[in-house]
Amino acid sequence: MNSRRDFLQKLTVPFIAMPILGLAKTSCNEDHKNDDGPVLRVAIMGLGSYGTRVADAMKACTKAKLVGAISGTPSKLKDWQGKYNIPEKNCYNYETYDRIKDNPDIDAVYIITPNALHHDQVIRIAKAGKHVICEKPMAINAKEGQEMVDACKKAGVKLLVGYRMHFEPKTLEVVRMRKEGELGKTLFFQGLSGFKIGNPNQWRLNKQLAGGGALMDIGIYSINGARYMIGEDPVWVTAQETKTNPMLFKEGVDETITFQFGFPGGATASCLSTYNMNNLDRFFLTGENGFAELMPSTGYGPIKGRTNKGELTQPHVTHQTIQMDEMAGIILEGKQPAVPVDGEEALKDLKIIDAIYLAVKTGKRVDLKL
Repeated sequence: MNSRRDFLQKLTVPFIAMPILGLAKTSCNEDHKNDDGPVLRVAIMGLGSYGTRVADAMKACTKAKLVGAISGTPSKLKDWQGKYNIPEKNCYNYETYDRIKDNPDIDAVYIITPNALHHDQVIRIAKAGKHVICEKPMAINAKEGQEMVDACKKAGVKLLVGYRMHFEPKTLEVVRMRKEGELGKTLFFQGLSGFKIGNPNQWRLNKQLAGGGALMDIGIYSINGARYMIGEDPVWVTAQETKTNPMLFKEGVDETITFQFGFPGGATASCLSTYNMNNLDRFFLTGENGFAELMPSTGYGPIKGRTNKGELTQPHVTHQTIQMDEMAGIILEGKQPAVPVDGEEALKDLKIIDAIYLAVKTGKRVDLKL
């Protein structure tokens, strides 16, 4: 993909003369454990707004610690060294981060870059022998996702994906209620995910970097949410696309897609993904004996919710803080989350995304085998 190569070249040109000290064997063993057990030492790749959000949230973590940074912008690396107390030897650029394999002070890399870059970056980190956390969607299609899963298995490293809602307390309470039969037989789910996008020049509107449009960004929440709220994987999908502004949403960049799922237990789902409407952040689940609603359902919080039994009152915890602590437990202690966050979970979402785009293109129902 020439555009991806050009993108990376633009990012890495300033680093030709930058010294890289990642080969140093100095250990930070004093930071590798605390009174509660082992600590996951993490480097973040991609120091944009969400990378910064994760870094700030990690200050409150007890099982995960930010110790490294990877970026194509030298000034960002310098800023992060000071702001987060990151040693220079733990900083890399996009040409040299393979050397992370020789750095014993980093256990895992959290990749927070444009979607189309995830595939190659995950595989390179896996080959370097480090565990990988990758932002969602994990890749731009299921073929790439499978290659990433296979590469991590071959390297013997874990591959987790940034499904922060899988650890959110109110969300997990709804999942518990559904699992324990408090809502009765599940009948229907509605997921509304959307906002009016801003800067027309951002990478999210560039098909070569994003892999699509709203569905590859905000739409992933309703896709994944339908699965964990209902507790099954869909067996068919239908979908329709609406585009009102082809100048902003060019060929291959979806503006609004509505999609429907059918599940093996008989439940159905109706979802909306859009870059052209605000105030869309709602999940609704209904069963024979009750219902659950989350609104907002996937924003940074606080999440609010109610069920037929009343308001959900679980306390708000910064999503990225609890995510990183829980992922540390998964990687270091083998913990099993209530809702999976591994590469196989993400691969299912990619297969569904492929099927949604196919359903839009053909106008036909697409059967799923996940």
